[in-house]
Amino acid sequence: MRGKAGLFRGEAGPARAQEVPDIGLRHGLAHVFTELTEAGHRAESTQLDVTDRASVEAFVSGALERHGRVDVLVNNAGIMPLGFMEELRVDEWDRMIDVNLRGVLYGIAAVLPTMGERRSGHIVNVASTAGHRVDPTGVVYCATKFAVRAVSDGLRQETTDVRVTVVSPGLTKTELTHSGGNDAQQDAVRSALDAVGIDASAIARAIGYAIAQPDDVNVNEVVVQGTAQL
Repeated sequence: MRGKAGLFRGEAGPARAQEVPDIGLRHGLAHVFTELTEAGHRAESTQLDVTDRASVEAFVSGALERHGRVDVLVNNAGIMPLGFMEELRVDEWDRMIDVNLRGVLYGIAAVLPTMGERRSGHIVNVASTAGHRVDPTGVVYCATKFAVRAVSDGLRQETTDVRVTVVSPGLTKTELTHSGGNDAQQDAVRSALDAVGIDASAIARAIGYAIAQPDDVNVNEVVVQGTAQL
């Protein structure tokens, strides 16, 4: 990845960010930015709202102005407020659609023109194993992740210039379970994370693997989960 300019949008632990870039990762987390710079990486940090198209466009435009190109976009922002459909947590449904799906679309729209013009680039969308099945209490979350996989595969088929990869993590130790939802269900997921969850560095390595492939090789999808997870 050396010599590439990458944009990383969304929550991530320091381990995930450290694995992906040794090249100048631009993302929106100040604490990860500090970890990277202290480790000797080139990095910049800025805040953005992935649900605000203008904010996302400004984020990408700023990177282009400062660095001339965007080689890699990692769409990683996501929330997972769990709850049964009958609870009618409609505001949370809307928020999941805005962050998990609309945010991905805004990111793609912001970088696709410049990548297309250069006939080069790589978009990595982080979905979930929840995009491969539907679980009770996670219906809307699963729907957004199914959609991310559909968008990614469709985009991959539409272009031969831009690589598109989906990374689908299983239970991973991140802040994802602290985004609202039914308290009992969120507690149950946290217990499962303690039992079988994997470190975010495993997801980072999967992203890094996909990005590191030659330009004529596209890693369509990587599913990563703990050995103990069913």
